[in-house]
Amino acid sequence: MSKLIDSFGRQITYVRLAVTDRCNLRCTYCMPAEGIAIVAREELLTYKEMYRIVRILTELGVRKVRLTGGEPFVRKDFSSFLEMLSFNDLLETINITTNGVLIAQHIDTLTSLKKIKSINLSIDSLQKDRFQKITRRNVFSNVFTALELLEKSRLHLKLNVVVQSGLNTDEINDFARLTHHKNIAVRFIEEMPFNGFGLRETNEQWNFTKILQEMQSEFDLIPLPQQKSATSRDYTIPNHQGTVGIIPAFTRTICNDCNRIRITSTGVLKNCLFDDGVFSIRDFIRDGASNEDLKHLFLSLIKQKPKNGFVAEKNRVKGAVSESMSTIGG
Repeated sequence: MSKLIDSFGRQITYVRLAVTDRCNLRCTYCMPAEGIAIVAREELLTYKEMYRIVRILTELGVRKVRLTGGEPFVRKDFSSFLEMLSFNDLLETINITTNGVLIAQHIDTLTSLKKIKSINLSIDSLQKDRFQKITRRNVFSNVFTALELLEKSRLHLKLNVVVQSGLNTDEINDFARLTHHKNIAVRFIEEMPFNGFGLRETNEQWNFTKILQEMQSEFDLIPLPQQKSATSRDYTIPNHQGTVGIIPAFTRTICNDCNRIRITSTGVLKNCLFDDGVFSIRDFIRDGASNEDLKHLFLSLIKQKPKNGFVAEKNRVKGAVSESMSTIGG
Protein backbone atom coordinates (compact mmCIF):
# COMPACT_ATOMS: atom_id res chain seq x y z
CA MET A 1 0.00 0.00 0.00
CA SER A 2 1.30 3.46 -0.91
CA LYS A 3 2.23 5.75 1.97
CA LEU A 4 2.24 9.50 2.30
CA ILE A 5 5.97 10.22 2.38
CA ASP A 6 7.29 13.68 1.64
CA SER A 7 10.49 14.60 -0.18
CA PHE A 8 12.40 14.61 3.14
CA GLY A 9 11.43 11.03 3.96
CA ARG A 10 8.84 11.94 6.59
CA GLN A 11 5.76 9.73 6.67
CA ILE A 12 2.46 11.51 7.27
CA THR A 13 0.32 9.66 9.82
CA TYR A 14 -1.65 12.53 11.34
CA VAL A 15 -4.22 14.94 9.89
CA ARG A 16 -5.79 17.96 11.56
CA LEU A 17 -9.27 18.49 10.14
CA ALA A 18 -11.25 21.66 10.79
CA VAL A 19 -14.98 20.93 10.79
CA THR A 20 -16.04 24.59 10.80
CA ASP A 21 -14.66 28.12 10.69
CA ARG A 22 -17.30 29.31 13.18
CA CYS A 23 -16.44 30.01 16.81
CA ASN A 24 -18.45 31.21 19.80
CA LEU A 25 -15.48 33.09 21.29
CA ARG A 26 -13.51 36.07 19.96
CA CYS A 27 -10.07 35.49 21.44
CA THR A 28 -7.77 38.47 20.97
CA TYR A 29 -4.92 36.41 19.49
CA CYS A 30 -7.22 34.59 17.06
CA MET A 31 -9.52 37.15 15.48
CA PRO A 32 -10.75 40.76 15.61
CA ALA A 33 -13.54 41.70 18.04
CA GLU A 34 -16.08 41.83 15.22
CA GLY A 35 -15.14 38.34 14.13
CA ILE A 36 -14.05 37.20 10.69
CA ALA A 37 -15.86 36.87 7.40
CA ILE A 38 -17.21 33.33 7.74
CA VAL A 39 -17.81 31.39 4.55
CA ALA A 40 -21.20 30.32 3.26
CA ARG A 41 -22.28 26.95 4.61
CA GLU A 42 -22.25 25.36 1.17
CA GLU A 43 -18.53 26.16 0.96
CA LEU A 44 -17.79 24.07 4.03
CA LEU A 45 -16.94 20.41 3.60
CA THR A 46 -19.92 18.20 4.31
CA TYR A 47 -19.55 15.43 6.87
CA LYS A 48 -19.69 12.87 4.07
CA GLU A 49 -16.87 14.66 2.26
CA MET A 50 -14.85 14.79 5.48
CA TYR A 51 -15.40 11.09 6.10
CA ARG A 52 -14.31 10.29 2.56
CA ILE A 53 -11.16 12.41 2.85
CA VAL A 54 -10.19 10.77 6.14
CA ARG A 55 -10.90 7.32 4.72
CA ILE A 56 -8.62 7.93 1.74
CA LEU A 57 -5.90 9.31 4.01
CA THR A 58 -6.10 6.28 6.30
CA GLU A 59 -5.70 4.02 3.29
CA LEU A 60 -2.45 5.95 2.72
CA GLY A 61 -1.19 5.41 6.25
CA VAL A 62 -2.79 8.16 8.35
CA ARG A 63 -3.76 6.72 11.74
CA LYS A 64 -4.66 9.78 13.80
CA VAL A 65 -7.08 12.64 13.20
CA ARG A 66 -7.53 15.76 15.29
CA LEU A 67 -10.83 17.57 14.81
CA THR A 68 -10.69 21.32 15.24
CA GLY A 69 -12.50 24.49 14.22
CA GLY A 70 -13.28 27.24 14.82
CA GLU A 71 -15.09 25.50 17.59
CA PRO A 72 -16.15 22.02 16.44
CA PHE A 73 -19.10 21.74 18.83
CA VAL A 74 -20.86 24.74 17.27
CA ARG A 75 -21.42 22.71 14.10
CA LYS A 76 -24.75 20.92 14.09
CA ASP A 77 -24.60 17.13 14.49
CA PHE A 78 -20.88 17.10 15.29
CA SER A 79 -21.42 14.22 17.74
CA SER A 80 -23.03 12.19 14.96
CA PHE A 81 -19.99 12.83 12.78
CA LEU A 82 -17.77 11.50 15.56
CA GLU A 83 -19.81 8.30 15.58
CA MET A 84 -19.54 8.08 11.78
CA LEU A 85 -15.78 8.58 11.88
CA SER A 86 -15.43 5.86 14.50
CA PHE A 87 -16.56 3.27 11.94
CA ASN A 88 -13.31 3.76 10.00
CA ASP A 89 -11.46 0.55 10.89
CA LEU A 90 -8.09 1.94 9.76
CA LEU A 91 -8.31 4.96 12.03
CA GLU A 92 -6.74 4.39 15.45
CA THR A 93 -7.16 7.70 17.25
CA ILE A 94 -9.61 10.61 17.19
CA ASN A 95 -8.71 13.67 19.24
CA ILE A 96 -10.56 16.96 19.56
CA THR A 97 -9.50 20.55 20.20
CA THR A 98 -12.21 22.68 21.82
CA ASN A 99 -12.70 25.90 23.73
CA GLY A 100 -14.86 24.02 26.23
CA VAL A 101 -17.96 26.21 26.11
CA LEU A 102 -20.30 23.49 24.80
CA ILE A 103 -18.49 20.21 25.39
CA ALA A 104 -19.92 19.35 28.85
CA GLN A 105 -23.22 18.11 27.43
CA HIS A 106 -21.37 15.76 25.05
CA ILE A 107 -18.95 14.04 27.45
CA ASP A 108 -21.02 10.86 27.76
CA THR A 109 -20.99 10.45 23.98
CA LEU A 110 -17.26 11.18 23.77
CA THR A 111 -16.35 8.64 26.43
CA SER A 112 -18.51 5.97 24.77
CA LEU A 113 -16.49 6.16 21.54
CA LYS A 114 -13.32 4.15 22.14
CA LYS A 115 -11.29 5.83 19.41
CA ILE A 116 -11.59 9.22 21.07
CA LYS A 117 -8.50 9.34 23.26
CA SER A 118 -7.87 12.91 24.33
CA ILE A 119 -9.29 16.41 24.43
CA ASN A 120 -7.26 19.58 24.02
CA LEU A 121 -9.03 22.31 25.96
CA SER A 122 -8.02 25.89 25.18
CA ILE A 123 -8.00 28.06 28.29
CA ASP A 124 -5.72 31.09 28.60
CA SER A 125 -6.55 32.37 32.07
CA LEU A 126 -7.75 30.99 35.39
CA GLN A 127 -9.14 34.41 36.32
CA LYS A 128 -12.74 35.03 35.29
CA ASP A 129 -12.34 38.72 34.42
CA ARG A 130 -9.12 38.18 32.51
CA PHE A 131 -10.59 35.19 30.69
CA GLN A 132 -13.45 37.44 29.57
CA LYS A 133 -10.98 40.11 28.42
CA ILE A 134 -9.06 37.59 26.31
CA THR A 135 -12.09 35.76 24.86
CA ARG A 136 -14.46 38.75 24.78
CA ARG A 137 -17.14 36.43 26.18
CA ASN A 138 -18.44 35.77 29.73
CA VAL A 139 -18.25 31.97 29.71
CA PHE A 140 -15.45 31.15 32.13
CA SER A 141 -17.71 29.04 34.37
CA ASN A 142 -18.72 26.85 31.40
CA VAL A 143 -15.11 26.23 30.46
CA PHE A 144 -13.83 25.53 33.98
CA THR A 145 -16.74 23.16 34.62
CA ALA A 146 -15.81 21.32 31.41
CA LEU A 147 -12.20 21.15 32.61
CA GLU A 148 -13.22 19.48 35.86
CA LEU A 149 -15.62 17.04 34.19
CA LEU A 150 -13.08 16.03 31.55
CA GLU A 151 -10.36 15.56 34.16
CA LYS A 152 -12.58 13.02 35.91
CA SER A 153 -13.44 11.16 32.69
CA ARG A 154 -11.39 8.43 30.97
CA LEU A 155 -10.26 10.96 28.34
CA HIS A 156 -6.75 12.35 28.56
CA LEU A 157 -7.07 16.09 29.12
CA LYS A 158 -4.56 18.57 27.75
CA LEU A 159 -4.85 22.29 28.47
CA ASN A 160 -3.62 24.60 25.71
CA VAL A 161 -2.48 27.96 27.10
CA VAL A 162 -1.38 30.62 24.63
CA VAL A 163 1.21 32.73 26.43
CA GLN A 164 0.49 36.38 25.69
CA SER A 165 2.85 39.17 26.64
CA GLY A 166 1.18 41.70 28.90
CA LEU A 167 -1.91 39.55 29.43
CA ASN A 168 -1.38 36.21 31.16
CA THR A 169 2.34 35.58 31.68
CA ASP A 170 1.90 35.98 35.45
CA GLU A 171 -0.37 32.88 35.40
CA ILE A 172 2.16 30.43 33.94
CA ASN A 173 2.99 28.96 37.33
CA ASP A 174 -0.67 29.04 38.41
CA PHE A 175 -1.41 26.72 35.50
CA ALA A 176 1.57 24.53 36.37
CA ARG A 177 0.20 24.16 39.92
CA LEU A 178 -2.95 22.56 38.49
CA THR A 179 -0.89 19.48 37.71
CA HIS A 180 -0.24 18.88 41.41
CA HIS A 181 -3.60 17.22 42.08
CA LYS A 182 -4.93 16.86 38.53
CA ASN A 183 -3.76 14.24 36.05
CA ILE A 184 -3.66 16.66 33.14
CA ALA A 185 -1.07 17.92 30.67
CA VAL A 186 -0.68 21.70 30.67
CA ARG A 187 1.00 22.93 27.50
CA PHE A 188 2.10 26.53 27.02
CA ILE A 189 2.02 27.71 23.41
CA GLU A 190 4.12 30.51 21.94
CA GLU A 191 1.86 33.20 20.54
CA MET A 192 1.58 33.20 16.75
CA PRO A 193 0.47 35.85 14.20
CA PHE A 194 -2.83 34.15 13.33
CA ASN A 195 -5.37 36.69 14.57
CA GLY A 196 -7.03 37.83 11.35
CA PHE A 197 -4.93 40.93 10.77
CA GLY A 198 -1.35 40.12 11.71
CA LEU A 199 0.68 39.90 14.89
CA ARG A 200 -0.39 42.27 17.66
CA GLU A 201 2.25 44.51 19.16
CA THR A 202 3.97 43.02 22.21
CA ASN A 203 6.54 44.40 24.59
CA GLU A 204 8.54 41.20 24.86
CA GLN A 205 8.81 37.82 23.21
CA TRP A 206 7.61 35.01 25.45
CA ASN A 207 9.37 32.21 23.60
CA PHE A 208 10.18 28.66 24.67
CA THR A 209 13.23 29.68 26.71
CA LYS A 210 11.47 32.47 28.60
CA ILE A 211 8.45 30.29 29.42
CA LEU A 212 10.77 27.52 30.62
CA GLN A 213 12.72 29.92 32.82
CA GLU A 214 9.50 31.21 34.37
CA MET A 215 8.49 27.69 35.43
CA GLN A 216 12.00 26.88 36.63
CA SER A 217 11.82 29.87 38.97
CA GLU A 218 9.37 27.86 41.08
CA PHE A 219 9.54 24.20 40.06
CA ASP A 220 12.10 21.49 39.45
CA LEU A 221 11.37 20.35 35.92
CA ILE A 222 12.38 16.85 34.85
CA PRO A 223 12.41 16.39 31.05
CA LEU A 224 10.37 13.50 29.71
CA PRO A 225 11.65 11.39 26.79
CA GLN A 226 10.92 13.20 23.54
CA GLN A 227 8.60 11.23 21.28
CA LYS A 228 9.20 11.46 17.55
CA SER A 229 6.96 14.05 15.86
CA ALA A 230 5.78 15.44 19.21
CA THR A 231 4.88 19.11 19.15
CA SER A 232 5.49 19.68 22.85
CA ARG A 233 8.62 19.50 25.00
CA ASP A 234 7.25 17.92 28.17
CA TYR A 235 8.33 17.82 31.81
CA THR A 236 7.26 16.30 35.10
CA ILE A 237 7.36 18.09 38.43
CA PRO A 238 8.17 15.99 41.51
CA ASN A 239 5.03 14.92 43.42
CA HIS A 240 2.72 16.26 40.68
CA GLN A 241 0.19 13.96 39.02
CA GLY A 242 0.19 15.76 35.68
CA THR A 243 2.81 17.17 33.33
CA VAL A 244 3.74 20.52 31.84
CA GLY A 245 5.04 21.25 28.38
CA ILE A 246 5.90 23.99 25.93
CA ILE A 247 4.92 24.07 22.27
CA PRO A 248 7.45 26.17 20.30
CA ALA A 249 4.88 26.98 17.64
CA PHE A 250 6.44 30.26 16.54
CA THR A 251 10.15 29.53 16.97
CA ARG A 252 9.45 26.29 15.09
CA THR A 253 12.04 23.93 16.54
CA ILE A 254 9.65 21.00 16.09
CA CYS A 255 9.54 20.83 12.30
CA ASN A 256 12.26 18.34 11.43
CA ASP A 257 10.19 15.19 11.99
CA CYS A 258 6.76 16.66 11.28
CA ASN A 259 4.23 13.94 10.47
CA ARG A 260 1.07 16.02 9.96
CA ILE A 261 -0.99 17.87 7.41
CA ARG A 262 -4.07 20.08 7.76
CA ILE A 263 -7.40 20.24 5.97
CA THR A 264 -9.31 23.49 6.48
CA SER A 265 -13.09 23.62 6.88
CA THR A 266 -13.41 24.57 3.21
CA GLY A 267 -11.27 21.63 2.14
CA VAL A 268 -7.94 23.34 1.47
CA LEU A 269 -4.94 21.12 2.09
CA LYS A 270 -2.16 22.79 4.09
CA ASN A 271 1.13 20.93 4.26
CA CYS A 272 2.23 23.34 6.99
CA LEU A 273 0.54 25.72 9.40
CA PHE A 274 2.53 28.58 7.89
CA ASP A 275 1.80 27.98 4.19
CA ASP A 276 -1.12 29.66 2.49
CA GLY A 277 -2.80 26.54 1.17
CA VAL A 278 -1.77 23.98 -1.40
CA PHE A 279 -4.90 22.71 -3.13
CA SER A 280 -8.71 22.66 -2.81
CA ILE A 281 -9.61 19.05 -2.06
CA ARG A 282 -13.27 20.11 -1.83
CA ASP A 283 -13.36 21.38 -5.41
CA PHE A 284 -11.53 18.30 -6.65
CA ILE A 285 -14.15 16.07 -5.01
CA ARG A 286 -17.08 18.13 -6.27
CA ASP A 287 -15.66 18.01 -9.78
CA GLY A 288 -16.12 14.24 -9.71
CA ALA A 289 -12.77 12.87 -8.53
CA SER A 290 -12.68 9.13 -7.85
CA ASN A 291 -11.06 7.61 -4.78
CA GLU A 292 -8.05 6.63 -6.88
CA ASP A 293 -7.84 10.21 -8.16
CA LEU A 294 -7.79 11.42 -4.56
CA LYS A 295 -5.06 8.98 -3.59
CA HIS A 296 -2.85 10.05 -6.46
CA LEU A 297 -3.51 13.70 -5.62
CA PHE A 298 -2.51 13.32 -1.96
CA LEU A 299 0.61 11.35 -2.90
CA SER A 300 1.58 14.14 -5.28
CA LEU A 301 0.78 17.08 -3.00
CA ILE A 302 2.68 15.66 -0.06
CA LYS A 303 5.87 15.99 -2.07
CA GLN A 304 5.38 19.77 -1.83
CA LYS A 305 5.58 19.73 1.98
CA PRO A 306 8.31 22.22 2.97
CA LYS A 307 11.23 21.30 5.20
CA ASN A 308 10.00 23.58 7.98
CA GLY A 309 7.68 26.44 8.86
CA PHE A 310 10.22 29.11 7.93
CA VAL A 311 10.46 27.79 4.37
CA ALA A 312 6.66 27.55 4.20
CA GLU A 313 6.28 31.17 5.32
CA LYS A 314 8.94 32.38 2.88
CA ASN A 315 7.17 30.61 0.00
CA ARG A 316 3.76 32.18 0.66
CA VAL A 317 2.22 33.87 -2.38
CA LYS A 318 -0.56 35.65 -0.48
CA GLY A 319 1.74 37.85 1.58
CA ALA A 320 2.56 37.85 5.27
CA VAL A 321 0.71 35.59 7.70
CA SER A 322 -2.51 37.30 8.80
CA GLU A 323 -5.23 34.62 8.72
CA SER A 324 -7.33 33.78 11.73
CA MET A 325 -6.61 30.45 13.42
CA SER A 326 -10.37 29.91 13.19
CA THR A 327 -10.02 29.95 9.40
CA ILE A 328 -6.92 27.75 9.34
CA GLY A 329 -8.12 25.25 11.91
CA GLY A 330 -6.67 25.86 15.36
